[in-house]
Amino acid sequence: MFCRRSLNAVDGGSVPVYLNVYDLTPINDYTYWVGIGAYHSGVQVHGIEYAFGAHDYPTTGIFEGEPKQCDGFTFRKTILIGKTDIGPAQVRAVMEELAGEFRGNSYNLITKNCNHFCNLACIRLTGSPIPSWVNRLARIGFLCNCVLPASLCSTRVMHHRAEENIQGETAKVATALNKSDPLNTSSSSSSSPSSSRGRSRSRSRRRTRQPSSPWIHGPPPT
Repeated sequence: MFCRRSLNAVDGGSVPVYLNVYDLTPINDYTYWVGIGAYHSGVQVHGIEYAFGAHDYPTTGIFEGEPKQCDGFTFRKTILIGKTDIGPAQVRAVMEELAGEFRGNSYNLITKNCNHFCNLACIRLTGSPIPSWVNRLARIGFLCNCVLPASLCSTRVMHHRAEENIQGETAKVATALNKSDPLNTSSSSSSSPSSSRGRSRSRSRRRTRQPSSPWIHGPPPT
């Protein structure tokens, strides 16, 4: 299969913008040659890969990581989409503009997935869309129930695990601070059982809140 760039690509820039494509299923080894498959993708620019994943909160699902290293997926190929003169800070501003549209809880495998995000990001950065075959399966949505394996839910699980890790680290820091504060130690020793239960419920609620930062940096640990 040959990958053609759009004729309206912006070629005046000096910084390359790549699309990194990953396999979501081994079936792609067969379907790739007929121009269809189940793929994850990320936009690589200035040495950072930006992608979109799902979670349960109304904050953005856009996250960044090492190029070609998206955890849970099998890297297939890199495609040069075009070039840009936009600097790192401006690229970040573009992603922040897209953040409101691509919220984690708005992810939909057919209508708003990682490839939809990459297509729009590439157009913003270079003027060129991604190759049509990358997201063709989503456009043939009525076939997805028969073609896509249940393991594709890992797209949601991958990003959600990253958030759980952040929440866990935040809870650890809060616990350490409470233990090191002598005022908290003395007050806790003289508190009643009912107030202790109240604080326990409060801590439990804090652990289940969404992360304060909408950005997820790097892939989650395995």
